[in-house]
Amino acid sequence: MSSIEQVSQCKSFGGWLKRYRHTSDALGCDMIFGVFLPPQAESAPVPALWWLSGLTCTDENFMIKAGAQRRAAELGLAIICPDTSPRGTELPGEHDSYDFGSGAGFYLNATQAPWANHYRMYDYVTEELPKVANTHLPLNGECSISGHSMGGHGALICAFKNPGKYRSVSAFSPICHPAGCPWGIQAFSRYLGEDRNEWSQWDASQLVHHAEEKLPVLIDQGTNDEWLGEQLKPGSLEQACIAAHYPLTLRMREGYDHSYFFVSSFIDEHLDHHARALGLMPGETS
Repeated sequence: MSSIEQVSQCKSFGGWLKRYRHTSDALGCDMIFGVFLPPQAESAPVPALWWLSGLTCTDENFMIKAGAQRRAAELGLAIICPDTSPRGTELPGEHDSYDFGSGAGFYLNATQAPWANHYRMYDYVTEELPKVANTHLPLNGECSISGHSMGGHGALICAFKNPGKYRSVSAFSPICHPAGCPWGIQAFSRYLGEDRNEWSQWDASQLVHHAEEKLPVLIDQGTNDEWLGEQLKPGSLEQACIAAHYPLTLRMREGYDHSYFFVSSFIDEHLDHHARALGLMPGETS
């Protein structure tokens, strides 16, 4: 188990927003992650929401832009934000485009050279970093998962592939069918090779048919999102969920786009969704 080094901290709504650095064996590099610890964490361990961010983001985007700390502090909910790809590996072509390589790990385990040695974000966010966080931070081991765009894709596949690991799942503007959109096709073909049977293991619209646990999914999607038709394809997931009899709440938000202005508009509802599942407030999840 690697040690962690605190990089920064600041007070927020009675809790603490902190950033930590540690050495990742899964990724073969040093990584930084962010965490918001609510004031309740000073007296007892608290549950956590894992937030996975989208293309080009780091651990900081959600914490700075989403406005989640106020409600999380009220609920007693920690929020953990991993980075979106390995850092500092300097692989050939890693920084050439915004939608592949640096900042675009797609939360999968790459199998193709040169990516396979470092781009193992799935193992990192589902196994390694949770062990680090639960060892070093005041967390009680109960958790839920959410994300935005590429991170929404990550949240969905992590939930579908890990029955019993998360209490709830939600997403904003997720890439619902990456095997059928330009972003996903580019990433999957280079990280995973050309065998589309392998791609299906990382595609929410295909995984849902095999999900062992039917954990209700909450998705918010803006109707004015520029990526809606070509890249995100929520209809593909909706149809797959209908066929698989999988519980999905898909809310199309009139006039909203892909930005964090959209995320911040509805983040409290998502936090409440997870808080209910984690036993922090009464009622059923959305």
